[in-house]
Amino acid sequence: MHYNNIPAVLFAGGQSSRMGQDKALLPFAGFDTLSEYQYNRLSKMFEKVYLSSKEEKFNFPSKVIYDRYPESSPIVGLASVFETLDEEAIFVLSVDAPFVNGAVIDKLMKHIADADVIIARTERGKQPLCGIYHRAILPFIQEGIKNNQHKLGNILQKVTTRYVDFEEEAFFVNLNHPHEYKEALKSLKESEA
Repeated sequence: MHYNNIPAVLFAGGQSSRMGQDKALLPFAGFDTLSEYQYNRLSKMFEKVYLSSKEEKFNFPSKVIYDRYPESSPIVGLASVFETLDEEAIFVLSVDAPFVNGAVIDKLMKHIADADVIIARTERGKQPLCGIYHRAILPFIQEGIKNNQHKLGNILQKVTTRYVDFEEEAFFVNLNHPHEYKEALKSLKESEA
């Protein structure tokens, strides 16, 4: 499936404190960085793909939306994207979730008109950085930033949010720690063998 009605935005502005280095810049699957792998992969599914980041750090041709606020949080990224782009909705994916595939995205896209926010959910919990966000949430996000309330969960309670359930936890593995990164590289090698 190829989507030209909505752009994809890869969130790559996190602090990577648990990884000990910027995970967006770690090599992955034959690419120099995880960011480049994800950008390349999503470019096959979406006509427009952007990276959301605090700073210029990518060494490949890409469209980057820089944070407009000094704080680090997903709502800063969301606000910056909607304040930069003239789009009614965006698909958001965390750069450190490399196993979210086309089937997951297709299932979420089927619900694009159901709510202000459509996000994946598994038995282990909600996946707010794998979902669709509509412009209608922007005033709530801006208010949160103004009041120094950066919890995305608070915003999701104030808008109409639809959770789309998935059974397969493996799609939503986040590479937060060094051991998770090593396991992901190992499973890639096994799948190629």
